[in-house]
Amino acid sequence: MTFIPDCSELSLLGHVVAHLGWEVSARWRSLRKMEADVAKYPKIWFLRHGQTEWNAEHRLQGQLDSPLTGQGIADARRQAVLMSPVLVDRPVCVASPLGRARHTAEIALGETPFATDPLLMEIHSGAWQGHRRDDILAENRELAQRNPNGLELYAAAPQGEGFAAFKTRIVAFLDTLSVPTVVVAHGLLGQVLRGYICGLDRAGMGALSNQQGCVYLLENGTETVLELSRT
Repeated sequence: MTFIPDCSELSLLGHVVAHLGWEVSARWRSLRKMEADVAKYPKIWFLRHGQTEWNAEHRLQGQLDSPLTGQGIADARRQAVLMSPVLVDRPVCVASPLGRARHTAEIALGETPFATDPLLMEIHSGAWQGHRRDDILAENRELAQRNPNGLELYAAAPQGEGFAAFKTRIVAFLDTLSVPTVVVAHGLLGQVLRGYICGLDRAGMGALSNQQGCVYLLENGTETVLELSRT
């Protein structure tokens, strides 16, 4: 038996098809815009600072600071080996003004000069800066039940910067770039910067790796991790 839809059904079908066509068109336009946004950024080599004393103690640093450990200095030296062939071409180099990032840059970039930019400072974690992660979660049971990753923990800090302002600051920095650039900064800043370039949402950004002693190469919306063998 052949089914012949009546006029009301045909009208409904037409609305569904039109709606789906609009959704496909809108999504296509969105993807094209994303491609255009990604294409406007030059090649970036991103270096997270080496391990610090507060990293080792699992304390939230935010925009406070602590010195590099011996492991942190070794991390920066590994980055220096990775960056050596890149620095031959004298790319623009920019670092966070916080001490741990500047110390890392001095080691990893050697004699190559670098500027500092406050837009590259780590997310401000408000009242939780300097406190141990375990202590914060013990005092905030509801947050602990969500088992937050680093990005979500810092973003939840009372009197802190929050995710939206943090991301806006990072995009403002990216929009200043016009040539291949070396960036030496921080772990959470790196997750958001790298994730934004790669087209990830907030959850995807928070799930990215956050290694020290390596170099993240970002080009054409993709990421490649450069690292030395640990044999």
